[in-house]
Amino acid sequence: MDGINNTNVPDFILMGLTDSEEIRLVLFGLFVLIYMITVLGNTGMIIVIRLDLRLHTPMYFFLSHLSFLDVSYSTVITPKTLENLVTSTKYISFGGCFTQMYFFVFLGATECFLLSSMAYDRYVAICNPLQYPVVMSMTLCRSLVTVSYVIGFSDSFVNVLCMNSLHFCKSNVIHHFFCDTTPVLALSCTDTHDIEIMIFIVAGSTLVVSLITISVSYMFILTTILKINSTSGKRKAFSTCASHLLGVTIFYGTMIFTYLKPSKSYSLGKDQVASVFYTIVIPMLNPLIYSLRNKEVKNALVRVMQKREHIRHLR
Repeated sequence: MDGINNTNVPDFILMGLTDSEEIRLVLFGLFVLIYMITVLGNTGMIIVIRLDLRLHTPMYFFLSHLSFLDVSYSTVITPKTLENLVTSTKYISFGGCFTQMYFFVFLGATECFLLSSMAYDRYVAICNPLQYPVVMSMTLCRSLVTVSYVIGFSDSFVNVLCMNSLHFCKSNVIHHFFCDTTPVLALSCTDTHDIEIMIFIVAGSTLVVSLITISVSYMFILTTILKINSTSGKRKAFSTCASHLLGVTIFYGTMIFTYLKPSKSYSLGKDQVASVFYTIVIPMLNPLIYSLRNKEVKNALVRVMQKREHIRHLR
């Protein structure tokens, strides 16, 4: 990051969520619990998918990568947030701030296109079930995941490259609990108009393109489901994509609320609540959504536990 020389600010101060010590302690306990559930839930999902052969399908291949992104996404933000909740010094180095921002954008953009890939997978499964094993080959699945990571890397690289061209010579206080783009832009003592437009275009394109892909996929899915005559058939078809649709709604709802609007309409309170939701809460919710509503995952977990118990008895 050569751009770090373009500043007189050696580090930043993260103001966090509140000045109240009592509320900070409550939030610390809550976030620790959420983070533990996030790590255990997502790593548990990855382990179960890897150990159970019946889950070696395209849908669960994508789901294992979603779990990896969620635990990584939460780890980029939560530990530093927890540290700042219990310490009086809330400093983050300039390089540390931009590193956090890079991985935050990288993982978020990657998740957008991974969710698009999962929507396409559901489209093929419901609309072309006979062709599903041929169309959704492991080669295609790996390609879709690779493309998701490449797009995420590209988006993040452009974002941090733009931010690194700024000069920071005024306040070093970030009115947020992590290094997000909008609060950091507000600290620049140079004109940020062109950079804001560039970041808006890149972030907006990522959200819009992935959302269009998901919307079109679900339009075809809905059309196919409505053509099914039996009520049980409709229920079964919808149940295969209900978890993904719920996860997509929560993720994109908070992202659009926070980012697809002018920077002048940035609201510290409302945007911080939304940020807490998609950086800390959603990574915890995803394994719950995909496991509690999914009999295959529940049955796989039982089989893995039984197999482990059997191996232990043999020893």
